[in-house]
Amino acid sequence: MANILLNVSRRNCSPRSNELWRCFTRQFNKPPTANDLARPCGIASMQRLPVQSTSEGLDACFIGVPFDMGAGNRVGTRFGPRQIRTESVLLRRTNSGTGAAPYDSLQVADVGDVHIKLFNIKKACDGIRDHYREIIKNGCKPLTMGGDHTITYPILQAIKEKYGPVGLIHIDAHEDTQDVMIGEKIAHGTPFFRCVEEGLIESKRVVQIGLRGSCFGPEAREWGVKQGFRCVSAEECWHKSLVPLMEEVRAQMGSGPVYISFDIDGIDPGFAPGTGTPEIAGLTPIQAVEIIRGCRGLNVIGTDLVEVSPPYDTTGTTALLGANLLFEMLCVLPGVKYV
Repeated sequence: MANILLNVSRRNCSPRSNELWRCFTRQFNKPPTANDLARPCGIASMQRLPVQSTSEGLDACFIGVPFDMGAGNRVGTRFGPRQIRTESVLLRRTNSGTGAAPYDSLQVADVGDVHIKLFNIKKACDGIRDHYREIIKNGCKPLTMGGDHTITYPILQAIKEKYGPVGLIHIDAHEDTQDVMIGEKIAHGTPFFRCVEEGLIESKRVVQIGLRGSCFGPEAREWGVKQGFRCVSAEECWHKSLVPLMEEVRAQMGSGPVYISFDIDGIDPGFAPGTGTPEIAGLTPIQAVEIIRGCRGLNVIGTDLVEVSPPYDTTGTTALLGANLLFEMLCVLPGVKYV
């Protein structure tokens, strides 16, 4: 069948044949190997993928949001996307642990950064929302490099317009469910309060994993539980595999659209020191990978990896971890083939 189609002029094909023609002849973007292009060479896009200005023709895209105006402690996440891209040159095309071959089955590119209005949080968030409307309107699934956690709020505003309220898998040391921070409604500690307030997420399909650290009082955790969130403390994750937990999470999420939001401070700062609000006794990179791989089979429509602050990790280790976790997220998107 393939040989017949490839020898027929597209001009003479029926619409159905043209659809099959595209399937047989589609060329996917693939990151160059280190043998084709030495790692220090080339433009530092995510995995040195092609760069384009829109999501036209893409199944998924990497996108940066260099924003840190919502940070309550150490800033620097505006440099996160750039450093994640730099460290991503070490990544290869196929996931050796799962056999996922995303670049053999999805068209992926780096679509650059959202242009941020750095001196006005409200205008910056409006710009992020508007930019994502364009990115996702054709069904392209964004894999976002942050930026502080404020950015998840405007991203989910855009996503709701296309998909309706979504389930949320949120990995973090903090709940990020405050109503206000120092009198402000929009900051990196408030995104999920705003999301519930505006109906952007389905509270019964929310899980927060890795919560820990000192707190002002019990009300933050209690607020999420009252909304219907499943809140999993870091203490519940110590010294164990999270594969059984993710079996339960998959059942909780069901078949509806799901968004993954991963704050790098969910990982113990011994592994990921480059972040603004580190908390001791966190998740390990192995557990992080278990969580993401446990999302395989879900209807994942977008992801983000936030709070990488390169000035606090001059080795690049935190950004390297972030790049790997973003690749793992790509590998669990619907439509990815396994070898």
